[in-house]
Formats: sequence, structure tokens, C-alpha cells
Amino acid sequence: MRLKPKFGIIATLIGALALAAMLASAQAAEKVKVLASFSIIGDIVRQVGGDHVDVDLLVGPDVDMHSFQPSPADSRKFSETKLVVINGLGLEAWADRLVKAAGYRGARLVASKGVKALAGHEHGHGEGGHGRYDPHAWQDVANVKIYVANIRDALNGIDPANKAAYQQNAENYLKQLDALDRDIRAAWADIPKPRRVITSHEAFDYYGDAYDVEFLAAQGISEDAEPSARDIAKLIQQIKKERITAIFVENISSGRLMDRIAKETGAKIGGELYSDALSPPGGPAATYVDMMRHNTRAITDALRTSG
Repeated sequence: MRLKPKFGIIATLIGALALAAMLASAQAAEKVKVLASFSIIGDIVRQVGGDHVDVDLLVGPDVDMHSFQPSPADSRKFSETKLVVINGLGLEAWADRLVKAAGYRGARLVASKGVKALAGHEHGHGEGGHGRYDPHAWQDVANVKIYVANIRDALNGIDPANKAAYQQNAENYLKQLDALDRDIRAAWADIPKPRRVITSHEAFDYYGDAYDVEFLAAQGISEDAEPSARDIAKLIQQIKKERITAIFVENISSGRLMDRIAKETGAKIGGELYSDALSPPGGPAATYVDMMRHNTRAITDALRTSG
């Protein structure tokens, strides 16, 4: 006796298989939501995550990272977040409190893990300054390569289905960073030593350590308080003593003070440097690579024209 096919059961199985395929496809296409502490970290996460991540920021472009204070609205950014990435080294003193307030229990990454940290400065910004370590490790390209590896591994851990993509993206970005490092060294090759630069914020020690440049902080000057006449006199004396020919203003600092000092000393205002924040999209430092190229060009060009 020949059995008739049970078309209803077959149709149900086909439908179930189709639904499973659709769900698998949707899951693969769903982006991993990542919350980064500030714009530089966010850009590095985007480079590694590519099309598989959706990155939000706690501190956006052109915003002073050191003066940031979390608000209730920031707690809502943790909704559906799968990974929180911070720089570490004391930069985000508010991070633990914010994570607790948001009730977040997902994956967390300190991107600077494994970096050889430089000593911090006695004075700084925000909650008690920088503390024991200088947090601006991204100013050395070699350190950002460590950031990349840490971010790649974290994404692999929470989204293993796209591990191959994260690996390839990381490899491609590391090649860009190698080229960036070579270009920075080439830009400095014809500038004689000692290379001394005064900046309005102590953020470039890692850059100086990597590329043999001495960055001097404006003595007696704090971004958090109006300088006194004595402070101004001390800085003018420093510029003359060190024979500084160019000084630099960052995107997070007021240029008014630096303009006044340059007028009194004859030192050249070298231009705007980006240290703790990228520029908005379309600006000169919209990505980490762009930021490092912009800063290098601004400093080396100023020293050449003033030398």
C-alpha cells in the first residue's frame, strides 16, 4: 500500500526552516550596540567593528573630556548596550558611578589595558586631576595598536559570529596605523633637536616620548582658573628662558590667554591642536588618524616657519 505524502506536515517543516533562516539572517545583520566614553575611543571602535557595530558616545566631538559630568540622560544611553568601552588610566573617574546608576551589567572594556603608562601630572582637570597615570596614551600610535587588539578581542567575545570580520578590520586598521607612525616620524626627520613646544594642556607627553619632542606645559597656568599677573610673568619668563618660538592652543582651551602671551613674547601661535576630542565630522580631526596627522602638521609647520 502506497502512503500519500502528508503535504501539511511538509509545508509546516518548510515554513519552519524558512523562519529559522530568516531569524539567523536577522541576527547576523543586527548591529552590536557599543557605548564609548568619548570620541577618540568611539572612532577606534568603529574602525574595528565596521558595519557590525552601532557606536554611541558619552562625550561627543569637540567637548572637554575633563569637565564632563554625567547626567540622568546619559544613563539612558546604556539601554540595549552590549559593550561599554572606556580609556581608563583615571580619565573617566565617573565611569563606575555611571555604570551603577544605569544598572548596566553587560561587558566592559578598558581599552588601555596593557599600555605602559606614563606618570600623571600633579594638577589636572575634573575630579582630582589625572592622578597616578597620564591617561592620554592614544597620543602614541603604538599604544593605539594595543587599544585595537583589546577592542577586537572584546567584540569577538560578545559577537563570535562576526569574529572573522573583526579580525580583518583590525588587521586593515593596524596597517593604517603603521603608515601613520611612519609618516609622523618622516615629518619630524628634518627638524633639529632639541624640539621644544609649549601647549596649553598637558596632553602630549606620550607623543613627545614616542617622537622625541619635549612638550612643556604653560607654567603656572590652569585651564580651570583665571591666571594672575604673576602667572603670566612666570610663563613669559619660561618662554624666553627655553627659547620657545611657537606655542599651541588646543580645541578645548580658550585662545585668549595664549594670544596675549604671544603678543608679549613674540612667540608664534602655532595653531589649534586636538588632544582629548576629535573635531565634528568634516573637520580637520574627524578621526583618530586625521587628528594625529593634523597635530603633526600643525606643530612641524610652525617650528619650520619660526625656526
